[in-house]
Amino acid sequence: MFAEYKPYSLKIKNIPYSITRPQVMGILNTTDDSFYDGGKYHTIDKALFRCEDMLHEGADIIDIGGQSTRPGADLITENEEIRRTAPVIDAIIKRFPDCIISIDTFRAAVANHAVRAGAAIINDVSAGDDDEDMVKTVSRLQVPYIAMHKKGLPKTMQDQPHYENVLQEVKSYLENKVKLYQNAGIEDIVLDPGFGFGKTLDDNYHLLKHLETFHTLNCPLLVGVSRKSMVWKLLSTEPSKALNGSTALHMLALAKGAHILRVHDVKEAVECVKIAEEMYKV
Repeated sequence: MFAEYKPYSLKIKNIPYSITRPQVMGILNTTDDSFYDGGKYHTIDKALFRCEDMLHEGADIIDIGGQSTRPGADLITENEEIRRTAPVIDAIIKRFPDCIISIDTFRAAVANHAVRAGAAIINDVSAGDDDEDMVKTVSRLQVPYIAMHKKGLPKTMQDQPHYENVLQEVKSYLENKVKLYQNAGIEDIVLDPGFGFGKTLDDNYHLLKHLETFHTLNCPLLVGVSRKSMVWKLLSTEPSKALNGSTALHMLALAKGAHILRVHDVKEAVECVKIAEEMYKV
């Protein structure tokens, strides 16, 4: 059941960063309307406390987002997204200078402001599709780029999404993106199949079942399934009660060789990684 774990190295702030073990990325939403924690951390003080908690629990990366990408979410303005994220990043770096921060945005201008404030990674749910300036911005900034597959826009992406072959289509999409990024001079690329972004429940589980297929693209893989509808809808519950199901999926993702888990619950994910490491070892 366990896929072979392939280590990678990224360059973060011009320093090699080895992913010799699965990483845990803690989610810090500075939004009012995210599906699980909207409105909880939208002030700098609350964001700092949350960041400190996640770092204490063992988070390797803190992922900060100011624009909700939940199904049905409305777009905020670019300036509002910058206002929600850049000051928080600046405050975190001042308090925790060694903290590795990724900016969760599909807007090049937001990414640029975030990196100037101290972010070291760009995490783009649109893989550059929703802002024509994103790829050249990432290339200029020379930071690791997390590219995710999605179908449609958050507002409508769950309105009856359809694929002839979801695994083949998502893999082909990401394969073409890797070539595009490499031609643009982007050196460090992380791929995300985009669980829950324009996919049915069956699509999501099919992608997870065959996650090891994406290793042929020779990039680290990020898996974001934490408390998503593929968990709570299947279990007939709600996001606030989906921790156990999320943990089960995290363990399955690690068994398939995932390199980064993007999570709401850091402590439990770190425990999953420790167990997976032991399984890989023996």
